Amino acid sequence: MAKAFLIVIAAYVLAGAAAVGTGIWFHAQQPIVIVGLADLAATIVVFIFSVLTNNSSMYDPYWSVAPVPIALFWLLQPGSDGFANPRHVLIFALLCLWAIRLTANWATQWRGLGHEDWRYEEIRKQAGFFYWPASLFGIHLMPTILVFLGSLALWPTLSDRYTGLTWLDGVAALVMLTAVIIEGTADLQMRRFRSKPESAGRVIPPGLWSASRHPNYFGEVLFWWGLYLFVPLAHPNFWWAIVGPVRHFAALPGRQHSPDGTPPARRAPYLRGVPAACVTIFPLVSHRKNMGTGHKITIFQFHHLSSSGSWMSLEA
Repeated sequence: MAKAFLIVIAAYVLAGAAAVGTGIWFHAQQPIVIVGLADLAATIVVFIFSVLTNNSSMYDPYWSVAPVPIALFWLLQPGSDGFANPRHVLIFALLCLWAIRLTANWATQWRGLGHEDWRYEEIRKQAGFFYWPASLFGIHLMPTILVFLGSLALWPTLSDRYTGLTWLDGVAALVMLTAVIIEGTADLQMRRFRSKPESAGRVIPPGLWSASRHPNYFGEVLFWWGLYLFVPLAHPNFWWAIVGPVRHFAALPGRQHSPDGTPPARRAPYLRGVPAACVTIFPLVSHRKNMGTGHKITIFQFHHLSSSGSWMSLEA
């Protein structure tokens, strides 16, 4: 495991160096263009390591690591008063809290280069010869774009000067902190659930997982909305940064996890018919027994906007 972590660290150090080099090379461009190109360069380096190790899970920590250097870039802009501004300190501290927790969660769950996310394994089977192009665009570049869009809120909020705290900043900070707590609690409950022998054959842990199919995803969406809430009052002209949290929410229907992270085909028999991509943001919870097995299952009824634009009711 030590060797595997060293390889990951080397990959991300080189990715960071590529980002810095790209920023220097394109220093004459607009700052937002520099950030985008540097983000792309870092992603390409991580992708190269994914190919070299034959494991696309090399990219997994990127989601939580990338926003921190992006934030530092904006803080170090000539027009910013950096860490001398309490508002900047608050935003950066909350961002780092989220990043450290999420990265630590990945590190404690990672099983080395011999293990690859089951979703990537499924893509590998389906794509065959074209797996690596599919990995580049679907597993690496698409999440990078999502994180880049979510991080757009950092541009006005960290590159400004003399901006004071407002009541909405308090709400934003509370939302971000709540999101981190929800994600951390959900991950902790899942780890405890998996560690108990009596959990074998079950897929729904107690606690937050009994009220929402994906409380960690809910927390993640909540985090990006909280980050955006620092924008409207202080920088109303940057209202369009809302594309970040909106895009994060829109991506949720594509999630294909079952609650315990196992593929749909390996789920408990009494839940195999349950749609794995249900998004239970505002669930109405009820309980009933499966008539065929007698297992007590939790039914989540909610509404979500379908891809066709119509409202649909789903059960899980």
